[in-house]
Amino acid sequence: MEMQQFYYDNKIVKKFLYATIVFGVVGFLAGLLIALFYLFPNLTEGISWLSYGRLRPLHTNAVIFAFVGNAMFAGTYYALQRLLKTRMYSDLLSNINFWGWQLIIVAAAISLPLGYTTSKEYAELEWPIDIAIALIWVVFGINMIGTILKRRERHLYVAIWFFIATFVTVALLHIFNSLELPINWHKSYSVYAGVQDALVQWWYGHNAVAFFLTTPFLGLMYYYVPKAANRPVYSYRLSIIHFWSLIFIYIWAGPHHLLYSALPDWAQNLGVVFSIMLIAPSWGGMINGLLTLRGAWDKVRESAVLKFFVVAITGYGMATFEGPMLSLKNVNAIAHFTDWIIAHVHVGALAWNGFLSFGLLYWLIPRMAKTKLYSEKLANFHFWIGTLGIVMYALPMYVAGFTQASMWKEFNPDGTLKYGNFLETVKQIMPMYWLRAIGGTLYVIGMFVLVYNIIKTIKQGQPIEDEYAEAPALEKITKRRLKGEKWHGWLERRPVQLTLLATVAVTIGGALQIIPTIMVKSNIPTIIAVKPYTPLELEGRDLYIREGCVNCHSQMIRPFRSEVERYGEYSKSGEYVYDHPFLWGSKRTGPDLKRVGGKYSDNWHFNHMWDPQSVSEGSIMPSYKWLFDNEKADYSEIQDKMEAMVTLGVPYTKEEIENANKHLEEQAAGIEKNLYADPDFVKTYEDSKKRSAEKGEEFVPMREREIVALIAYLQRLGADLKPKPETANAN
Repeated sequence: MEMQQFYYDNKIVKKFLYATIVFGVVGFLAGLLIALFYLFPNLTEGISWLSYGRLRPLHTNAVIFAFVGNAMFAGTYYALQRLLKTRMYSDLLSNINFWGWQLIIVAAAISLPLGYTTSKEYAELEWPIDIAIALIWVVFGINMIGTILKRRERHLYVAIWFFIATFVTVALLHIFNSLELPINWHKSYSVYAGVQDALVQWWYGHNAVAFFLTTPFLGLMYYYVPKAANRPVYSYRLSIIHFWSLIFIYIWAGPHHLLYSALPDWAQNLGVVFSIMLIAPSWGGMINGLLTLRGAWDKVRESAVLKFFVVAITGYGMATFEGPMLSLKNVNAIAHFTDWIIAHVHVGALAWNGFLSFGLLYWLIPRMAKTKLYSEKLANFHFWIGTLGIVMYALPMYVAGFTQASMWKEFNPDGTLKYGNFLETVKQIMPMYWLRAIGGTLYVIGMFVLVYNIIKTIKQGQPIEDEYAEAPALEKITKRRLKGEKWHGWLERRPVQLTLLATVAVTIGGALQIIPTIMVKSNIPTIIAVKPYTPLELEGRDLYIREGCVNCHSQMIRPFRSEVERYGEYSKSGEYVYDHPFLWGSKRTGPDLKRVGGKYSDNWHFNHMWDPQSVSEGSIMPSYKWLFDNEKADYSEIQDKMEAMVTLGVPYTKEEIENANKHLEEQAAGIEKNLYADPDFVKTYEDSKKRSAEKGEEFVPMREREIVALIAYLQRLGADLKPKPETANAN
């Protein structure tokens, strides 16, 4: 049999590995800064692009798509070539994939601090970047499938199944969740509204975790753990069951993020059922990974790589057990909106994705540089300090979550809330935030140890170049099943059929949940009292989104006695029909705002946004002083925004759109008038007028500044369902 000679492309792997290291440092440092904001809320006071609300999505995007994404591409490009015994289909496509992905990351790093965001969790990037992501993802897919089609190995190894499912599903999720109506190059509105938007977002959000953070890393686990341990995968049969059950079940589980919300009960219950079922395939994968190490546990004592892999797989098992448990309604009622969820997420991110990536780096780079790792001791030190960092991060967050849940729900004997002031719960958990910051610091120190170790390894090794290989050409055999060939064995040599079946498996669940919610009107009953936002309120809502307020505040009151007592009437699905996008939130660092409209005066909101601590002692909310700057708010596109809303189904009349600026000015003038009720405001405001006149500067009236629009939006929240003053008096 004639052997064919070729070269593996190690250069593209090297590029992605280096990018993984760089963005790992950036993402983890951003996370540490976020943790410090809880302790020092005004650490970057007055600098809008360094505020918590804008940096928090930057941190998540940097870790998920920059650090984990680059690690995924690196591991996939290396494994694919060797499993298929061929070079990647196209060097050009490989490089477009790399540079395109890095440009997307840079675009995210610029746009998110500037406030260009959709506010949808894990999908915050605006529409031009969304299009770029789709294009680069297709490039990756073409390159992968092209490589599979020109392979010299007949059967597709289990890792490749997971890579294929990742490509197909992420493309599907990204496209449908990112359907937006652009206003300009940096602003768009989701085509979905309220409940529908929430369902589509968490169909995406949960499965972004499933098919970007899980399935590709399971593929990496199936390749690199056996390689590092020098052992075959424990069970081929278990890997088949693991793969097909996981990709079919996972796609259904998104609604478990929306339990006790305004989402229809049938959709919530579907999410719960399939979430519980997820335990089986998830733990099947964990068991398959850990038992692959049978006979190799003596190596774990010495090998830092295997240590990282073992803890990574264990972290995966812990997170995938906890996730279904959190999907039980009685558990979710306690955990949701608390720091418990933060702990859960970070066990998966820091242990599963982080440690598997570290093990990948420590295993791959020495081999490609044809040398040994510079220091096994430093790698082991990284392992132990990283593990300690995870423990010191997660445990305090679990304690904080339990504390929050118990305090929020506790009542006095007379039936009143024991901790009626939300800030009492915040003050109680501050020590936990200090411990979290320490844990994060330890994890970051470990990352810097890795950077040093890898640099020294590269310096002592040879330049990473393309690697020579040879393999026989793939002989053509019948397309039909061979005698004695199992069904899945036949499927493994039919990549097109495998891809199509995987697509069907992941499409069923999403379609059966989303289509009825959008098409069946009875799922979202009409509430006549609910009206569209006024022009000024719409602008204020956009400011709320820009500043990332949804990162700390929910707008979803669950039907619990404790929440109704604290916040007001529970939320109804019909309240959100004009919300593009939805803003239900997933964490309450601050109180829910769904019924905040009319609860406080305009002056209270004004002073609170200027200096939260002066209004609410012990608050960890940062100030938003740039909203008060002596600059005119830009309302030039208000008519375009309203016309876009009409396209999306919001019933603005032609007259309302034509008179939008007039109505906006009138409402703003009313708020400015209300602010004059505060003598301190009058004195400060008039003094600033005089100073501007003395300096010869243009003075912008308060009614034309951004803070007034934000106040208008806050005062509207929940107001439609509140009794009007005359009605209240009549009763």
